[in-house]
Amino acid sequence: MNAMFATKISMLQHVCVVPLARATRHRSFTVSASASTTVTPSRNLTVSSPTSSARAPHVDPRVLLGMSEHDLQQLAVEFGQQSYRGKQLHHLIYKRKAKEIQDFSHLPQAFRNDLIKAGWKIGRSPIYHTVTAADGTVKLLLKLEDNRLIETVGIPVEDEKGSMRLTACVSSQVGCPLRCSFCATGKGGYSRNLQRHEIIEQVLAIEDIFKHRVTNVVFMGMGEPMLNLKSVLDAHQCLNKDVQIGQRMITISTVGVPNTIKKLASHKLQSTLAVSLHAPNQKLREMIVPSAKSYPLDAIMKDCRDYFAETSRRVSFEYALLAGVNDSVEQARELAELLHEWGRGYHVNLIPFNPIEGSEYRRPNKKTVSAFAGALESRKITVSIRQTRGLDASAACGQLRNNFQKSPLIIESDREESQSDVAVAC
Repeated sequence: MNAMFATKISMLQHVCVVPLARATRHRSFTVSASASTTVTPSRNLTVSSPTSSARAPHVDPRVLLGMSEHDLQQLAVEFGQQSYRGKQLHHLIYKRKAKEIQDFSHLPQAFRNDLIKAGWKIGRSPIYHTVTAADGTVKLLLKLEDNRLIETVGIPVEDEKGSMRLTACVSSQVGCPLRCSFCATGKGGYSRNLQRHEIIEQVLAIEDIFKHRVTNVVFMGMGEPMLNLKSVLDAHQCLNKDVQIGQRMITISTVGVPNTIKKLASHKLQSTLAVSLHAPNQKLREMIVPSAKSYPLDAIMKDCRDYFAETSRRVSFEYALLAGVNDSVEQARELAELLHEWGRGYHVNLIPFNPIEGSEYRRPNKKTVSAFAGALESRKITVSIRQTRGLDASAACGQLRNNFQKSPLIIESDREESQSDVAVAC
């Protein structure tokens, strides 16, 4: 998610290395982490080497969540089962949302035991904390295997007919390295990228809490999705094919990372690209978004124009309104000129700033917001002003942050082990 995490929420209405002994079995598997995971038998067990970088994801290939029905069928056959057992696995993971292999009550106990002995797991993390806002928005903190916490938000919106649209705002990294000046996520530090299953499980956790199917997914949580594009695309495919959320119901956001919009365009997804702009010119954008120094505004706009030409999908621009900084009518006119210069088919989402601790920015008043929107509309720019959601749960625009992005959560058992080690050393 992107350093703009909660900014984008309001816009929407708003390696662990498997121990060798644990993995040993008469057959072993090599599982690719690509968008279409494949499971192939091998004579020799392949175990990933631990990474020396804390910024790399915690890699564990023996995770069922994220695998397609075909992959799960292959896995079942390699364990000596009929292929239909793979279909059952798929149903239990994505429909029943089982959290432990022993919860697979429809599968033979021997098969379950074999999976566990070979080191396989589903890949679901426990919910560490839940906060519910008055408007029904729910913020979840999930505790990952390495004791780091990530935040995801469920945003329910009921229409006039009583039908509910449930949006899951998901994180793509633990924290964010881009440090946008108005966003709390970047101020909390950065640790690592998320794996495919750690992204997917956020959607399933939201469904568990609301007892309702997620209809929309936005990659607008903690972190910058384009800095973890492979895992994001892998998760996108699973959410579309296995969780069965339509591509047009998925949005991928970015503050702008050189060359990545072109890469995304090459996949020809039918999902929405949302670019966090926040300024009508390069000088002001560098002040608000420090990473803009490496990706000039003209270069971003060219890539967005090319993206539209390649995919025929409209690009949305997010614009956080900061009182006295980027919210004048003159700046709105400048923004309109910029967009017209680079083509058509653009949409602007205006997001009034929500306060975060330690920030000098202020939220503009309604009159200022309305005037900015009016100046864009008068120049034939499609614009919307998004309702703030989850404000009292610190789940609104720019407010998401936790104290364990940079360093893992220390749980009681860890503390006792540490004290024991000290005692032994003494």
